[in-house]
Amino acid sequence: MSLLPEKLLFLPGASGNTRFWLPAAERIAHPAQALHFGWPGFGDTPANPKVNGLEDLVDLVLGEIDRPAALVAQSMGGIVAVRAALERPDLITHLILTVTSGGVDMSAFGAEDWRADFAATYPGLPRWFLDEQRDLSARMAELRMPVLLLWGDADPISPVGVGQRLAQLLPNADLQVFAGGGHDLGHTHAVEVAALIESHLRRV
Repeated sequence: MSLLPEKLLFLPGASGNTRFWLPAAERIAHPAQALHFGWPGFGDTPANPKVNGLEDLVDLVLGEIDRPAALVAQSMGGIVAVRAALERPDLITHLILTVTSGGVDMSAFGAEDWRADFAATYPGLPRWFLDEQRDLSARMAELRMPVLLLWGDADPISPVGVGQRLAQLLPNADLQVFAGGGHDLGHTHAVEVAALIESHLRRV
């Protein structure tokens, strides 16, 4: 397998905002094809009756992994990315996970429970993603590719402790913490984030 990605797949969080990663992506000088995902039924992406759970989102991502690829994921997208990487570790060259649970139990880290407020703010969103609680901690050691973890120290939804736990579980992880960074740091700190991603993609 090529050690460098030929595709960069940008995965949004629960907002489904297909433009979330654009400010960073536009600053990444890499020849790989960039693809920005939207989640059916989230944001501006039309619902799809075949998408009824997180497994279906994983399948959508897997359907685009036809060559060596890196996954750049925000929040809920990080769970999708981890599960996709566990399915196709042979084709995922790099992971970039920002402010996500990544599939670990967040109850021990004082994370704010955002689900009720989010559901009230976006009543049209699918409800199934709010109930996703699967703990993938025991499988993290399977992910041998380089992993970049990006966290903010002012994020109540995914506290730094979550990133630190992932850094312990993942064999080849680098955690970078942004002072004052919140849950949207991938967008608000696009210049710094892009530089870190670009450097990370050169890791082998």
